[in-house]
Amino acid sequence: MFAAIPFPDISPEIFAIDLGNFHFALRWYAMGYIVGILIGWWIIARAIANPALWREAAPMTRAQLEELVTWMIIGIIAGGRLGFVLFYQPGYYLSNPLEIFKVWQGGMSFHGGFLGVVLGAWLFSRKHGLATASIADLLALAAPPALGLVRVANFINAELWGKPTTLPWGVIFPGDRAQYCPGFDSPCARHPSQLYEAGLEGLVLAAVLLFLAWSRGWLKTPGRIAGSFFLGYGLARFLVEFFRQADAQFVSPENPAGHVFLSMTMGQLLSLPMIVAGLLTLLWANRHAKG
Repeated sequence: MFAAIPFPDISPEIFAIDLGNFHFALRWYAMGYIVGILIGWWIIARAIANPALWREAAPMTRAQLEELVTWMIIGIIAGGRLGFVLFYQPGYYLSNPLEIFKVWQGGMSFHGGFLGVVLGAWLFSRKHGLATASIADLLALAAPPALGLVRVANFINAELWGKPTTLPWGVIFPGDRAQYCPGFDSPCARHPSQLYEAGLEGLVLAAVLLFLAWSRGWLKTPGRIAGSFFLGYGLARFLVEFFRQADAQFVSPENPAGHVFLSMTMGQLLSLPMIVAGLLTLLWANRHAKG
């Protein structure tokens, strides 16, 4: 039997209140979003309060930031949920439309939440006459901490686990489906792909973007930070998908790897537009800087 790490005994619920038929629970998954949004708000507040980071004035005021947070929360929840419905289980939700509104049962898509944030930021910028590229830069700075925390919550929830592995840091996740791996000892260990994503999309991407903003002055050229975020996230997600178990709805005996197009998973397919958008945004930003 190869070495493996047993799954830690951490409840997905931080605390719960049961009063008869009423059950309320605060879950790590929700806390990841809450704390991530608060950290993002703090990063943006620090950035707009520092005149040295900007070529001229900061792109918005502190009061506008408070309104922006509301727009972003709506964009994350609505976009993330609709993205999951459309990208991952359209057939099920078409047959059960009322289930779409049961967000508390889980089922959020990063790429859908990303599109929701993009739309919300564009509408917010249009409403106040703000520079959309600079607002996008601020949101890009704010996003990685939330991404990292939510991926840690995915790990605590024992969901979105990775492919089977014999590496010593493989984790034995709970659940019959997680432990069934053809050709491996049972129970088998899997890549903790949630933690891979937390490290790349959260810690590494946050460190790179904050360094570029504070030490290299990239906020003075609108679009550079946003383009770097699009590119960095897209590459990180595309890479981790090689170690992540494909979503069950895409797996079949004829397609055990869960590929959806040209030997790519759905996560990789949805990451390609982000990589392209990142490259195009960086090219646009550099031309804008020269102009």
